[in-house]
Amino acid sequence: MQRLFSTFAKGWPGMGLLCLRLGAAIALFHDGVAGLVESPHHFLRLLIDAAAGLFLAAGLWTPIAGGVAAILGLWGAFWRSGDPWSHILLAIVGAGLAMLGPGAWSVDARLFGRKRIRIPDR
Repeated sequence: MQRLFSTFAKGWPGMGLLCLRLGAAIALFHDGVAGLVESPHHFLRLLIDAAAGLFLAAGLWTPIAGGVAAILGLWGAFWRSGDPWSHILLAIVGAGLAMLGPGAWSVDARLFGRKRIRIPDR
């Protein structure tokens, strides 16, 4: 999994990735929960929306969750009614997160990040 990320950025770049992840996660989770209230017969798509939002918020399987967010954003832009620009923005942010990775403050960084190995002096 580590090969999917260029780096697990720390500092301000890592904080920027955290903000992007949380923004996309809030949009996805809101879309999933609000859609479930409006039309419960699209349960599977709404469940995927909410799950992708939760995975992005935690930073778990970020390339997969970002790719799903990009696909859902493009699907929403072309095949759902309403404003397509918010869906296009979600698709762009999802694709960017899938390419950049989660950053240092994520579950992915804890599971798959670089580890420092200390060799004791003799």
